[in-house]
Amino acid sequence: MANLLGADALHLEYPTKTVFDSVSLGVNDGDRIGIVGRNGDGKSSLLGMLAGTREPDSGRVTRRGGVRVGVLTQTDLFDDEDTVAHSVVGDAEEHEWAGDARIRDIIAGLLTDLPWHGRLGELSGGQRRRVQLAQLLTGEHDVLILDEPTNHLDVEAIQWLAGHLKNRWPAGQGGLLMVTHDRWILDEVCTATWEVHDRIVEPFEGGYAAYILQRVERDRQAASIEQKRQNLARKELAWLRRGAPARTSKPKFRIDAANALISDVPEIRDKTELQSLAVSRLGKDVVDILDVSVSYGEKPVLSDVEWRIAPGERTGILGVNGAGKSTLLGLVDGAVSPTSGTVKRGKTVKVATLTQRLDELEDHLDDPVRVVLSRLATSFTVGSGSKAQELTPAQLLERLGFASAQLSTPVKDLSGGQKRRLQLLLILLDQPNVLILDEPTNDLDTDMLAAMEDLLDSWPGTLIVVSHDRYFLERVTDQQYAILERRLRHLPGGVDEYLALRRAQHAGATGPAGAPTESSGSSAASTAETPSGLSGAELRAAQKEIASVERRMGKLTDQVTAAKNALADHDQGDYAGLAEEMKKISALEDELAEQELRWLELGESLEG
Repeated sequence: MANLLGADALHLEYPTKTVFDSVSLGVNDGDRIGIVGRNGDGKSSLLGMLAGTREPDSGRVTRRGGVRVGVLTQTDLFDDEDTVAHSVVGDAEEHEWAGDARIRDIIAGLLTDLPWHGRLGELSGGQRRRVQLAQLLTGEHDVLILDEPTNHLDVEAIQWLAGHLKNRWPAGQGGLLMVTHDRWILDEVCTATWEVHDRIVEPFEGGYAAYILQRVERDRQAASIEQKRQNLARKELAWLRRGAPARTSKPKFRIDAANALISDVPEIRDKTELQSLAVSRLGKDVVDILDVSVSYGEKPVLSDVEWRIAPGERTGILGVNGAGKSTLLGLVDGAVSPTSGTVKRGKTVKVATLTQRLDELEDHLDDPVRVVLSRLATSFTVGSGSKAQELTPAQLLERLGFASAQLSTPVKDLSGGQKRRLQLLLILLDQPNVLILDEPTNDLDTDMLAAMEDLLDSWPGTLIVVSHDRYFLERVTDQQYAILERRLRHLPGGVDEYLALRRAQHAGATGPAGAPTESSGSSAASTAETPSGLSGAELRAAQKEIASVERRMGKLTDQVTAAKNALADHDQGDYAGLAEEMKKISALEDELAEQELRWLELGESLEG
């Protein structure tokens, strides 16, 4: 296989730190490589050296003659006076670029909601980022180097990007290097994974799941002293094997080896124990949103929303930007009042929100981390019953990836990811029983995301998550809802069902020649696929069965909800009875999972 790009004995150092020491690697035709590692270990520096925008202190980067390299950095160099259209297609006439199916697909996948002839200076940072990505992808490149390409993309656009990157070049041609904390796209797209750590770059075969398996094997064989990191990796491997990804797609790694490694790893969360503890902290009543509508002036945002939130539930919320997710969260925490309908909150409910801002830290920027922590609780309990463990704030901070020396660091000198983790810690130490996470994965690397997920696994309360990070959303929540056409809809089929519903919404809705229209209001829209390969009778039968499956899923969902509500009324000291009730709930959830899988299979057949 031909080598596109190579590096020989790269060495890079800063005044106080050696970043890389004699690193040699190569990118061949057909390689799609994901790059992972802790923040600060040199991932972006590695991309810079390979792209030619940063010179190594020694060593060299070689490029096969004629190879064209395209780079997506995290720096915005656009002219505010330029337009979206000119940034993406340059001076080409419409008939020239509109005749290119690839360019039309890129525009439909990333820019449908943007004013095609609008000034870049009028766009938000996230919108400008999408223009930057579209500009790169419309170019003719043999190698793409992407630094955090999924930033500011929603789940639809991320799915589109994954498909584009997998199909961009003919089989066995082209190369991709991608740094991202989005583990779903790493697993969906990449054929290899490079881990940057301790001044080296260590290669692994396969995507993210395969990388996790090999890392666990490596740590075990080496009798690694990084016991905590190894245990987190094994827990994440257990999720990958048992969770939603294992149910809805073929595992991308060796099943027997994975099963052997996780044979003694318990379930990710003890749902019975956590729900019992949640009921004891919250009572039976959390928040009931009853027939609620919200309007801002003449603009309706939410209509006829019905949502009864139960103690201990873990719910993910999906929706395009502007769909009303923040308004829905405001109804839960009391920041938004309904225009009509009723919101009822339990007497013991204490809501805390991890926002996209860092408000909790604004008054403490000059204080060392230790001083900030000393003003709050002296201990924090994780787990319950025999597994309960009392942690000091410092110990909890260590679980979130802080070194003891960083306790003396002023808050203003922390990195973005460290501030994010400190913000979560301050919220948890305030002991809320309802926790809202609004895009919590910003600025976190994959190891820190795993640490946050591990901490949330033992948090005994009601959890509501809004995130475009599909992996995180599926990992920490047990059910998903979506805001579609101003209404809240339960998604028994999870994220896949949401994406199918969005495709159905967009059926036939494309602008002239695939270009965005001024009035278009949804991002990443694409032309819906039409059924193919089914006769009229087969199509009618499939449609009839999918309607039947949807009705059955609705009934099962109601039964699961009723059973969980009944569990809250059960004598919490009757452990045998609780276990029996949980068996019934598990059986219902297993049947629901089977129906979800059938729903997805039918949906795929209808899409052709």
